[in-house]
Amino acid sequence: MSTTAVDVPVLERMIAAASAAPSVHNTQPWHFRFVPDTGTLEVRAAPERGLRHIDPAGRALHVSVGCAVLNLRVAVVHHGWEPVTRLLPLPGRPDLLATVRLARAAGGTSLPDLYEVLWHRHSSRFPFSRQPLPPSLLAEFGDAAHAEGALLWFPEPPETARVLQATREAEHRNTADADRAAESRRWVRAAEHSRLGVPAAALGVQDFRDHVPTRDFGAHRHPAVLEARPYEARPLIAVLCTPHDRRADWLRAGQALERVLLTATAHGVRASLLHQALEWPDLRRHLRSPAGGLRGHPQMVLRLGYGPQGPASPRRTAHDVLTRA
Repeated sequence: MSTTAVDVPVLERMIAAASAAPSVHNTQPWHFRFVPDTGTLEVRAAPERGLRHIDPAGRALHVSVGCAVLNLRVAVVHHGWEPVTRLLPLPGRPDLLATVRLARAAGGTSLPDLYEVLWHRHSSRFPFSRQPLPPSLLAEFGDAAHAEGALLWFPEPPETARVLQATREAEHRNTADADRAAESRRWVRAAEHSRLGVPAAALGVQDFRDHVPTRDFGAHRHPAVLEARPYEARPLIAVLCTPHDRRADWLRAGQALERVLLTATAHGVRASLLHQALEWPDLRRHLRSPAGGLRGHPQMVLRLGYGPQGPASPRRTAHDVLTRA
């Protein structure tokens, strides 16, 4: 199979798969360009969809794009190629975050078959059941993160409480910060008239005990939106971290995050992302306290469990995000 002879429907399906990835506030901050001469898909940042107040350094944008790169790699394998991936390939082009070349398959890949799963992965901002996840499954999630160069840490109960407290403090700060609250509200409204942002149905519910600090996306200005239910008393929390904290590490973290999320989805496990503490430098540093056993750089906090599947958020189409050279 030629690396450059790609049917348009197949190309668009691969881009749709990439765009099914999660992103902070469902901003989908990516754009793709296909170069047929080299059979390469360029993955570019869309900085106009960045979050200026919540994510001023662009770390969450890079993590989001990394999730899309993992989905793209899965789709490339599914359609018969081997994805040859480079991160930040051109230092003079900071918007070019990755390239994925469609190479002739060599008969083996390190990626599991997660293509069908990626269409069904949704964040679930709802209470989970008390049913524990088996240790073998937690080990599989850890292996998924490790395969992408990251570490998935499952803190013990005292450290879980510390992570949740940092997340709760960050949520309170976000609520009090007028610029951040307004930025969140804009991305909730965006879903009403575009394929971007978080629709009201996907906001989930609040924990009336305030034990699990879910993001309210500015809904505190609209009390009717703030439905509350009891969440699990002992939530299973995982912290995804990387050994270093450069732009390439953020992209690797996104790939690791999505591989964990897809593996969880394949086993019927739901996930929600508690990103708030990572948005404040002092709270992010607090998460990586050596006393807590985490010596890497935290990139995401996950809550995992069995429970309802969250509703899908809208996605831009391949026509919206793909350019052909």
